[in-house]
Amino acid sequence: MVIKVNNLVKRYGDLVALDHLSFEVGEGEVFGLLGPNGSGKTTAINCILSLLKYDKGEIEIFGKPMSPTAYDIKREIGIIMQNVAVFEELTVYENINYFCGLYISDKAERKRLVEEAIDFVGLNDFRKFYPKKLSGGLLRRLNIACGVAHKPKLIILDEPTVAVDPQSRNKILEGIEQLNRQGATIVYTSHYMEEVEQICSRIVILDKGKVIASGTKEELKSMISLGEKITAELFSLPAEKLAMLRKMPGVASAEYSDRLLVVKSEKGKNNLESVLNFLHSENIRYGRIYSELPTLNDVFLEITGKQLRD
Repeated sequence: MVIKVNNLVKRYGDLVALDHLSFEVGEGEVFGLLGPNGSGKTTAINCILSLLKYDKGEIEIFGKPMSPTAYDIKREIGIIMQNVAVFEELTVYENINYFCGLYISDKAERKRLVEEAIDFVGLNDFRKFYPKKLSGGLLRRLNIACGVAHKPKLIILDEPTVAVDPQSRNKILEGIEQLNRQGATIVYTSHYMEEVEQICSRIVILDKGKVIASGTKEELKSMISLGEKITAELFSLPAEKLAMLRKMPGVASAEYSDRLLVVKSEKGKNNLESVLNFLHSENIRYGRIYSELPTLNDVFLEITGKQLRD
């Protein structure tokens, strides 16, 4: 087990930020740690890294107790936080070399690792640039390179794709998957459910400092009442026809707004054929129509009652 958190409690006065929190991260996982704002994600990460004192509980990393002076453990950890942390006075190369040098003293070895990190994040054309000359996406890539250049066994990424362009986001996600294939265990937090669904092998959802759901994405989706969702583009839909749709077997809800019909099915039900037959029989013209299974965003909304991006 790479990370073991047991019965963790953290209070800020009367506020309980972590309420007897327990979870484990296995070797080789891409572990998604999710929750609405204020759920305790960042507090949990700071406690795991011994950057924050906690009131109760135990934390082990690589099977050893974690502490502020556990430098042998810390050498094997890479951290990429939401706020970019690089030196404005240093170039791309110099920044990566500095952070790598905190772990690797041999100059030849460090030079090799820095070159690999620059190539890994696609910053070869920007190695002499200063951070203020980089776009937001390139700055995020630099931040990641600084955190992974020393080849850590455990990498913690706290919302690394906030406010970046799609190209950089794809580059970052591909890089995370590559790091995992190379043997790194990843802990990943994000407000973008599609990212989590793409890369995470197991997911924990926090709310009010507690684990309220955990499992693979398939296991999480099986926990909720929602089934298939059908979306159809309709020029118009009379109110009485919408009422008829709502009464169809297996339909949990049907809503029509801005020329879009959204039919949500009950768990385990598939209604695409029934909806198509209804539209044909009632001579209702439609454009694009498609069906999709529940997403992690649907899971999150039903379990927490909150939108993730708030």
